[in-house]
Amino acid sequence: ILATIDPVTKTAGMLSIPRDMWVYIPGFDYGKINTAYYLGETYKVPGGGPALAAETVERFLGVPIDYYAQIDFVAFIRLVDELGGAKITVEEPITIYPIEFPSLDGSRKVTLEPGRYRLSGSYLLAYARERHTSGGDFDRAKRTQQVIMAIRDEVLSLNRLPELVSKAPKLYEEVSSGLRTNLNLKQIVQL
Repeated sequence: ILATIDPVTKTAGMLSIPRDMWVYIPGFDYGKINTAYYLGETYKVPGGGPALAAETVERFLGVPIDYYAQIDFVAFIRLVDELGGAKITVEEPITIYPIEFPSLDGSRKVTLEPGRYRLSGSYLLAYARERHTSGGDFDRAKRTQQVIMAIRDEVLSLNRLPELVSKAPKLYEEVSSGLRTNLNLKQIVQL
């Protein structure tokens, strides 16, 4: 997802890039955009997978990318659970397979009917990642953006913001092992 933030107008936007988009990967060849990360990690490109993925998106869209953030599944679940979950609205029935760590078996199957839910980290992750819907990756991209906005809403809720700002160093320390970014803590708090 490419996110843009304009601090002057205090606006932001997100663009989901389909993972199978055929693009030029700098230093390699043409391939699916999701292979840029893999190639950066495998061939130890300076900055690794995130740097090569960012450069690939920059060249593809012609938009400079100043910062990146990547969070792994465990850190995502911890972060959401520390927030007490996040609220989302399910528009049509969806079957998800929450991953429970450390087992990683994904054996639990849950069907969410249309409605409003507060989901834990593992349920929210499964909801965002589910691919088996009528809209496939387009539905997945929409749900991923929905999840990001739900987390943002939790963070920005007025009664939570002072608490979260005071807990920011602890939260950052807790999820930092699963977070790769070129933003520092001060920049993250400002965002």
